[in-house]
Amino acid sequence: METRIKLLNIFLIIFTFFIMGCNDNNINSQDKKMKYNELTHEEERVILNKGTESPFSGKYEDHYEKGTYTCKRCDAPLYKSDSKFDAHCGWPSFDDEIEGAVKRVTDADGLRTEILCNNCGAHLGHVFLGEQFTSKNTRHCVNSISLNFVEAGEAVVHTNLQNAYFAAGCFWGVEYYFQKLEGVSSTKVGYMGGGKKNPTYHEVCYVNTGHAEIVEVIFDPAIITYENLTKYFFEIHDPTQVDRQGPDVGEQYRSEIFYVNEEQKQIAEKLILVLENKRYKVATELTPVSPFYEGEDYHQDYYKKNGKLPY
Repeated sequence: METRIKLLNIFLIIFTFFIMGCNDNNINSQDKKMKYNELTHEEERVILNKGTESPFSGKYEDHYEKGTYTCKRCDAPLYKSDSKFDAHCGWPSFDDEIEGAVKRVTDADGLRTEILCNNCGAHLGHVFLGEQFTSKNTRHCVNSISLNFVEAGEAVVHTNLQNAYFAAGCFWGVEYYFQKLEGVSSTKVGYMGGGKKNPTYHEVCYVNTGHAEIVEVIFDPAIITYENLTKYFFEIHDPTQVDRQGPDVGEQYRSEIFYVNEEQKQIAEKLILVLENKRYKVATELTPVSPFYEGEDYHQDYYKKNGKLPY
């Protein structure tokens, strides 16, 4: 009973300053204007005015290098190269998008479905279903001029977006909850904090790699601040538990924040101090960001793929 009361008190405290922060954030989101990449006249015609480039003219129509296709206007990641296929239509074709990256709306003609960058609203093209090109039965027909490309192994630089890294137990549920936040552009689960390069899930769970299960959160600071993300991190798990989270026991399930810069570190320290001043023994570790090793495909978007709810 005492433990349950303690957990309830932690939740109420964190929820209170999270809500207060969200109110501040709503004001900030109204005042801030996002800065976008400069576009040529032809890029504006397609991306802003919903035009279409000529078929078989785009640089990515016959392009199959390994990497990530990003938005020309804001640099948000949109498509992975392994979802690209040749539809012989004259434009780049993809049968899947990065989770949460693409928005679908009814086209002005009332017949087709337009696809937009979910981060900045840039026109990408149209999506078509039922053509049987791939097993996913989906074709994102995208203008090359709406895209940039980042080769595999290179860092995706976000003009307006920022990265955050959190470990709060099993990364399936942590990702699920961060995906629900407005302002989160995309998420990815993986491993960080240990010495083993390119670890597997089995190694992280059963070998002493030192890695934690973490979630990479790509977010728009004009919509949600890093401080509110971190408050939410404390809300969705118990930061007083050491090397475990509920039924999940082990070093890989520890509570840890990997900060990208000094500003993130100071924000995390401030929030930890708030809890410590309330006499809670915070076990959350605060560590500089280190190499991020992406988790296996079946771990990504786990609960969405399986249609279950996190425990």
